[in-house]
Amino acid sequence: MYTTLISASQLQSLMVSGQPFMVFDCSFNLTDAQAGVAMYTEAHIPGAIYAHLDQHLSAAKDPVTGKAAPGTSASGGRHPLPTREAFAAWLGSVGFNNTMQAVVYDRQGANYCGRLWWMLKWAGHDNVAVLDGGLQAWQAAGAAVDSGPQPQTSASKYVLGHELIGLATIETVASRLGRCNGDGAQTMIDARGAPRYRGEVEPLDPVAGHIPGALNRPFTENIAADGRFKPAAQLRAEFDALLGGRDPSTVVHHCGSGVSAVPNIIAMEVAGLGRTALFAGSWSEWCSDPDRPVAQG
Repeated sequence: MYTTLISASQLQSLMVSGQPFMVFDCSFNLTDAQAGVAMYTEAHIPGAIYAHLDQHLSAAKDPVTGKAAPGTSASGGRHPLPTREAFAAWLGSVGFNNTMQAVVYDRQGANYCGRLWWMLKWAGHDNVAVLDGGLQAWQAAGAAVDSGPQPQTSASKYVLGHELIGLATIETVASRLGRCNGDGAQTMIDARGAPRYRGEVEPLDPVAGHIPGALNRPFTENIAADGRFKPAAQLRAEFDALLGGRDPSTVVHHCGSGVSAVPNIIAMEVAGLGRTALFAGSWSEWCSDPDRPVAQG
């Protein structure tokens, strides 16, 4: 069972092992919502199912209000989580079931496939892993790719299990703001790039800055020059330095909309620092209320 990362060679072995599995391509582009479909159609791992960030991994939003309809989402923000029930229904519709090993990948440094990794843990499915190095590593290994539309699959039923990963709400984050020690301590880690964190630029949300007290760890810092996650020991040293003695179990990750924060969650788990929580609404939900404090610099 693979629960964090899987290499291209390990995936090749899995494919001929006889074990039940499913591969998901999560390639995406925030500025062009249809680009991921085009990337998938051009080249994908044989048998892979396409998981669209907006259509499958987020709740639908009203085009006028920009918000999900009441009762259809499990978080706020630009990419609100769908309910666990809606997510399970989609998994079943593409033929995924509880016996399968899931493998997720993209072409963008685990930025988007991490979302599906996290959501499957949230649905109670532990045997899900990110293809380390993404499609690039698969192709570099000389493995085959297909083109064209995704394969037809028979529907199944996915049964939700106990949540295996923490989801922090806006209420919890706000109530624990500035509480660094003792019961209810909270350490926020912001995965956005440093200029956005500091409030120097803000291309996507109406307010620039960060949640007061949040530390900054751009998600790209987890990836080595070869496109794979850095070695566990290196990740451990970097997160230890960032935390500066803070308890790793108090960490809550966020970014702009709860997507690119997940590579930090994966990296901390690879580093042996445990499974940490996600504030899925992230900065886009936090800054939607002008009464919430904002820090810059």
